[in-house]
Amino acid sequence: MAVAVYPGSFDPVTLGHMDIIERTAHMMDHVIIGVLQNNSKTPLFSVEERVNMLKSVTSHLKNVEVQAFGGLLVDFVHQNHADVIVRGLRAITDFEYELQLAQTNRVIAPDVDTIFLTTNLRYSYLSSSIVKEIAGYDGDISEFLHPAVAEQVRNKLKEKAAANQV
Repeated sequence: MAVAVYPGSFDPVTLGHMDIIERTAHMMDHVIIGVLQNNSKTPLFSVEERVNMLKSVTSHLKNVEVQAFGGLLVDFVHQNHADVIVRGLRAITDFEYELQLAQTNRVIAPDVDTIFLTTNLRYSYLSSSIVKEIAGYDGDISEFLHPAVAEQVRNKLKEKAAANQV
């Protein structure tokens, strides 16, 4: 059984992420979305919120599960008995960084391969950071996110704005 791990922060999960998840789900027997808990970053959503968002928007994919993880990606891959890491590429600049990570992971864990998937051209410019910036200025994010995720982003930003006014 071919098992893949698709890691990321998914803060929030975009339609570009969904493109990679759905394509991977068609290629692999089982896909584990690894939601990174990175203490060096301050995400908009908690890791639990991101896991729940991903579970909601991937519920139609029966071979996909979502887990939070911290630490080394290759350790998470081994713990889940996965064969490959899937990484999405938007532009050539992504490739340079992702290649370094893939080569490093290959040295640490020679039994784990990395597969690169180029995202759909519709999403080649899209990032979670850009979406959060647009939303922060009350811009329309409906073209970038699943409707339920877009609503959660707007609600979270309203909560943060209200908390800052106190």
